[in-house]
Amino acid sequence: MTHKLTLRSISPVTRDTNHLVFDRPEGFAFTPGQATDLSLDKEGWRDEKRPFTFVNLPESETLEFVIKSYPDHDGVTERIGRLQPGDTVLIEEPWGAIEDKGPGTFIAGGAGVTPFIAVLRERMAEHGTLDGCTLIFSNKTEEDIILRRTFERMEGLRTVFTVTDDPGAQVEKERIDKAFLQKHVSDPGSGHFYVCGPEPMIDDVVAALKEMGVDEERIITEDLD
Repeated sequence: MTHKLTLRSISPVTRDTNHLVFDRPEGFAFTPGQATDLSLDKEGWRDEKRPFTFVNLPESETLEFVIKSYPDHDGVTERIGRLQPGDTVLIEEPWGAIEDKGPGTFIAGGAGVTPFIAVLRERMAEHGTLDGCTLIFSNKTEEDIILRRTFERMEGLRTVFTVTDDPGAQVEKERIDKAFLQKHVSDPGSGHFYVCGPEPMIDDVVAALKEMGVDEERIITEDLD
């Protein structure tokens, strides 16, 4: 089923990422970590669907997204960044394999952090703390870190930020590989490991985790098939 959403507000999160708040259709339900296929409600763009993750809590009266735009080409995300309040978009039913299965290590690359936003917010709302949870978050530059202050203020959440193309950054400056994970994962034998980002990164991180002795059933990724 297709739903039409009306944009309430749009505000910058980073230089190329925006927080969008839409009216919520009556009866529309999702669980933290789920996504939807979204398209612009404009002639010639309604069939150009892209997956985006809900970042608000399920009980909210709105539907919210954090969407990174790529302004170097005239595509869907570039146009999303230019939406104005009152504009409309189309979404489909929610889907996704990422869900809260318990405390653990959340490993994200770039916009791949978005499924974890609602998961961590829901866990915080239910338990009052994120003790036992670590966020390992890779970006190109320090300026690209989405919702950095939000994550840093989450009670009990340990954050590890790293960048791959910012020599002057005041955070780690390494790729997330096996050596990096061994340095920052104190006990690979316990907890769950949530991984989301570009597909090559997911493949590399999952392989590294398995080499570290993490059982496959404790690794949660999006189903990319």
